Formats: sequence, C-alpha cells, structure tokens
Amino acid sequence: MKKILLTVVLGVAVVAGAQTAAQPAQGQPAAPQAPVIKDPAEYNAYVSAVQQKDANAKISGLEAFLTQYPNSVMKNQALEILMGTYQQANNVKKTMETATKLVTADTCNVRALALLAYFDRVLAQGGDANAKQMLADGKKYGMQGLDCLPKITDPEIAKMKDQMTGIFNAAIGISDLQDKDYAGAVPALRKTVDGNPNDFSVVYPLALAYLGQTPPDFQNGIWFAARAAAVAPAPAQAQIEKYARSQFVKFHAGDDGWAEFLAAAKANGPQVPVPPAPTPADQAHKMVQETAPDKMDFAQWEFVLTNGVQADQDTVWNAIKGKPVQMNGTIISTTPAEFMIAGSQDDIDAKKADITLKFEDKVPVKMIPKDGASFDFQGEPASYTPNPFTMVMEKGRLLNAKPAATPAKKAPVHHKAASQ
Repeated sequence: MKKILLTVVLGVAVVAGAQTAAQPAQGQPAAPQAPVIKDPAEYNAYVSAVQQKDANAKISGLEAFLTQYPNSVMKNQALEILMGTYQQANNVKKTMETATKLVTADTCNVRALALLAYFDRVLAQGGDANAKQMLADGKKYGMQGLDCLPKITDPEIAKMKDQMTGIFNAAIGISDLQDKDYAGAVPALRKTVDGNPNDFSVVYPLALAYLGQTPPDFQNGIWFAARAAAVAPAPAQAQIEKYARSQFVKFHAGDDGWAEFLAAAKANGPQVPVPPAPTPADQAHKMVQETAPDKMDFAQWEFVLTNGVQADQDTVWNAIKGKPVQMNGTIISTTPAEFMIAGSQDDIDAKKADITLKFEDKVPVKMIPKDGASFDFQGEPASYTPNPFTMVMEKGRLLNAKPAATPAKKAPVHHKAASQ
C-alpha cells in the first residue's frame, strides 16, 4: 500500500506542476480552458510558492497564498500541491487536514479522497483512540471515491484507477468488518486483496470476514488465514499460523494435509480447497481398518454399529456376537433379571443406557448395584439396534472385581462426530 500511495502523490505532483503554467491576464496566453489568474500579485504569490524546492518553504508559501487569496481560481490546485507536499514530508495530520479542505472544495477530488480513506483506515487499524469514528469516515470517503472514479476523465488518474479502487474498498471493508457487517466486508476486502495479495492489513481481515459469516465460509476463510500467516509481520506469524491451523482442524476434523495446504498458501499460487471432514461412515471405516474388533472398546463398537456402512457393521458384529465380553459400565436402572447400563462415556455422561444386560438367573437383591454405580460385568452380545443404539447382552454375570471408578482397560473414547 505504501507504493500505491507514493504513486498517488507523484500523480499530484505531475498535475500540480502542469497547473503552474496558469498566467495572469497581461502575461502570455493561458492554455485553453486553463484557470487564469488575473491579478499579477496573486499570480506571483502562487508561482513563487509552487516553485520552491524546499518542502517547508513550499508549505509556507502555499499556506500564505491560500490565506491571502481564499477564493483564487487556483485554490484547488494549491490545496492539491500542499496536500502532496505535506504527505511527502510525512506530516500525516496536515496531509489529512488539507485533504479534507480539498474535498470540501472539490467533492470528487479522488486523490484527496484516496488519502483520507487510506489514512483513516490505517490509523484506525493501528489503534488510534478515535478508531471507530475514523473507520466510519474512511468508509464515507471510500464510497464517495468509488462513486467519483467513473466520472473522472484525467488520464493520470485513469492510470491509478485500479490502485485507488483498492484503497477505497479497503476502507469500506475494514469499517464493515468492525461493524460485523460481514456481507459488506467480504466483497470489498476481496477486491482489495485480489490486487494486493501481500498486504497483511487487508488479507487477515478478509479471512476474519469470511469466518465471521453465519455459517462460516471455511474454504475461503482458512485459505486467506493461511495466506495471512505467510505475509504477517514476523512477530505475528506464529500466532496467525496457529489460528489458521485451528480453523483447518475445526473444518477438516484433523490436521492431515495442513502442511501442504499452508505451503500452497505461502506460495501465493491458485487457491486450493480444504478437504472436508470425514463423514461418520468414513470414520467408522477407518476404525475397522486400523483396529481389530476384539481390540476396540465399547464406544468404538457403538460408533461403528451406529454409523458404519453395512459391511463395516458386519465385520464388527460377526467378531463379537455370542462371545463373552468383560467390561465396566454405569448402572442406569435394574431389575433382578435385567440391568440397564451405560457403557460408552457419552452415554455415561448423558445417564442413558446403551446396554441391556440379561441374566439367566435372577440376581439377589443384596448384590444389585445402586443406580449410578460403576461396576464390572460379563455378557455375550446377542443383538443391537443402531439408532438409538442399544446392545442386548445375554448370560450376564457380575464379576468379583471391585467396582472401578472408571471403565477398566478403557481406550480413548470416541464421541459422536459433530455435524459439519
């Protein structure tokens, strides 16, 4: 963006230099349609000011000229040169003050509008105490600038049209993002980023705008978050990359493929898609491929038998049906002939039975565990219903081992996959 603004300033200088040819009435003829200064004293004051080589001298001369001749035909040109001189001197405050005067006098001076939109946006992003108002002002100037650009016929401005469009859209987009108007922020910022893919000050906000939508646009949001990590200032790169990765994992349900995705974003090549999260059926199939049924815990059986395709369900069920299983569960309710038990952590937390344990002989009352108790038992899987999941185990036995506080030999719990 610094290069863009430099181009804008140079454009100011070119036009301003051309305007110094304006002559007083008794001088040489002015170019057709050019402003003509009729008062020789006014003319001399103007020429003396604009021809100063020293920036401070030029600023003093132009300020004096504008004070002495507030209604001069060269007022706008003098303000434009003064604005550019202040900016070249890195005096942001005076640059903006002069640009505001110029826009008041010439509502479609797009150079002044571009400087105002740019500085309002950048200063606000930099933490200025008046950031909220500056963003609102920046958006106002950005919208005004976009409205004026099609009306401009100056060939010098035409060369900078794309750059100025980016400046105006950036101001609009950042203001909309601050107001959580993501529908407005996304198109404005995307136009800017497409022309300035290495400008962190707009790339990262674009990522936030995509991810702030309801529902989030993960595909674009994660891509530009990864891109932002690549172009962020060095102290912020690790933090931005961590955020981009977290969004990738959130959408994809894993970090496999993240390294390749990040490398593509850093290369600034064509956008690549984020692989969608595996479906519950995909996850069930992976469980069956990676773990033998007799090595799975009960939660994994439940997940496969609930979500897997029929072939994967059959693989698990045929391996465990009718075979004695020893495990730990939590009592939900009991009768002497039948216990209702929660076997997976999800159902333990929900206090919901997922196992019906049947006994061939009634259990003595004094041996029946209390509701909510954790206990060890044995049973043989006999049947199941997938949704809601319930497994019937027959030939139930209470084991002599002391009840455990948590399920014995419990593998990591597989909770139900969140919908994407």
